[in-house]
Amino acid sequence: MDHNKNNGSVRSDSAAERKEFFLVRWIRRLFFPHKELDIYAEEQMQSPIRVVVRNFFSKPIAVTSLIVLIIIALFVFIAPNFVTLDLGEQDSTLVFVSPGYSMLKVPAQLQKNGVADIAVGNNFSVAADKDGNVYVWGKHRLTKIIDLAEVPEEVHNAKIVKVAAGADHVLALDDRGTVYAWGNNRLGQTRLPSELTANNRSHNFNIKEIHASNQFSVIVTDDGRAITWGNDNLAQIEYDAEQFDGRVVSAAVTNFTYVLLLDDGSVVNPCFSAKFTVQKIPVEAQSGVKSIVGTTNTVAAIKDDGSLFIWGAPTKGENNIPAFSSPVKKVAGGRYHLTALLEDGSVVSWGGNRYKQIEVPADIGDVEEIYVGSFQNYAVDKDGSIRTWGLKGFLLGTDGLGRDVFARLVNGGKMTMTIGALSVVIEMIIGIILGGVAGYFGGVVDMLIMRIAEVVSSMPFIPMAMILSAVMGTRVSVEQRMYIIMVILGILSWPGLCRLVRAQMFAQREMEYVVAAKALGIKESKIIFSHIIPNVMSVCLVSITLAFGTSMLTEASLSYLGFGVPLPTPTWGNMLDNAKNSIVIQNYWWNWLFVGAIFGVACICINLIGDGLRDALDPKANGR
Repeated sequence: MDHNKNNGSVRSDSAAERKEFFLVRWIRRLFFPHKELDIYAEEQMQSPIRVVVRNFFSKPIAVTSLIVLIIIALFVFIAPNFVTLDLGEQDSTLVFVSPGYSMLKVPAQLQKNGVADIAVGNNFSVAADKDGNVYVWGKHRLTKIIDLAEVPEEVHNAKIVKVAAGADHVLALDDRGTVYAWGNNRLGQTRLPSELTANNRSHNFNIKEIHASNQFSVIVTDDGRAITWGNDNLAQIEYDAEQFDGRVVSAAVTNFTYVLLLDDGSVVNPCFSAKFTVQKIPVEAQSGVKSIVGTTNTVAAIKDDGSLFIWGAPTKGENNIPAFSSPVKKVAGGRYHLTALLEDGSVVSWGGNRYKQIEVPADIGDVEEIYVGSFQNYAVDKDGSIRTWGLKGFLLGTDGLGRDVFARLVNGGKMTMTIGALSVVIEMIIGIILGGVAGYFGGVVDMLIMRIAEVVSSMPFIPMAMILSAVMGTRVSVEQRMYIIMVILGILSWPGLCRLVRAQMFAQREMEYVVAAKALGIKESKIIFSHIIPNVMSVCLVSITLAFGTSMLTEASLSYLGFGVPLPTPTWGNMLDNAKNSIVIQNYWWNWLFVGAIFGVACICINLIGDGLRDALDPKANGR
């Protein structure tokens, strides 16, 4: 009995040892391979496809390129679901905004010293703190020469109490009544009128309000006058002084004109003409108005009873006034939205919401002052803290029409890669079918197909595509044009793949497995497409991979020449087309650098993947 027990324990110990040895060996083979099979043993154990895959993944450059290309493809096909593209999007105030999210980045020192005033320009903000210091943040560089952050020395030496921001210039008022202006002066924006002397201190009036708008400015004095200057060709700033001097209480500016609030509570058009809709004053504004404020194309007025009404040309819902929980204390206007401060300290915004400028933070409260402009909002609470909401900036900047480069890059990549991929599918189907038939049957069939291939190869693709595009004109939609480009690319690109498949078929059709298949009575179509084609597909992959990159480049070339997918639908090609003049290349690098970089990386990766496949398929390249 003891002997049997010992034998059982020995057998169980041996089984446990074998199991443990197998587990250790498996782990070592999986994670710590140290011995390679010889060539013949390896080829006996692995299929040709597995050998090719193994050889390909042993090449770091090719694998890295494959990973990068997959990331780019996932990026351009998944990101459009989260990045909104509005084909009608354009805004003259957001032209060539540089990349970055600095538009709402309030300086820490301003937060510390306390806010005296904030004004918002097109893409920048300017502020004065309670110590009279001036701060500028956001996209304040207008050109290589003009930078609004370069505040004049005399402004630094003064105690500033009010600021105003226009499209491309800034006004500041100090505690002694001096007005300062800096920025772009090409159209007289910063050229002060004769009423404001060199040091601004010899005049016998005080300044109540300063307003800066699109290339013009307006100030209101305590003796009831409005003084205007700037580009009177663009803006309607002619002033009927005889009729309104001595009665002006306040002013509201829009992009192209302004209106005045008089001492009798009426709003008037001070200009000699009523060219713009905001200058056609409604009946409600002819009495009882307490304050006024302007947006791009509208004016909002608060009446003595706390009610609010709007007139002009609302384009983004500026006239859709919400219900207020308490009376309105103050209203401030941006480009296409308005923000109201209520008596209970709450804030309400409404109007356009393209850049989330009306999405007031839920936890905001006890607000004492609001400052609004363009697409930004600032709220200062009782503790002096500054809360912001609205447009922070653009990740990759904007183009010459104010469109988001990142949104167009993502959606344009989807279009370009889709055209490239589908055209390759068409090329692959035609090339493999015709090449397989020509190579297998030979003779007259081969001669006929090869003559057709030579005719197609002789057609100059880009000139033909340009002629076809000109003939089609605007008679086809963007989607139809995209499909036509895919089909043309596929139809005119198959001869190279056809010749490659034909050459492989010549070698394969004499193999033993083909002879055996014929002897068994298998249909010739099945022999071609079920037996021979799978054996030559690995070689075709190289050509298909390179054809994908070529198709992308061809589409980009057509779009760059203006004969591809038309604007405003983005592709990488027509995005580069928008950056082909020297001014954009030199001054607005973000319009071509990012799209050029991602397009170049994608094409390089495709070529490197093709090279890796070629080496993996070549026994000589692998030392065999």
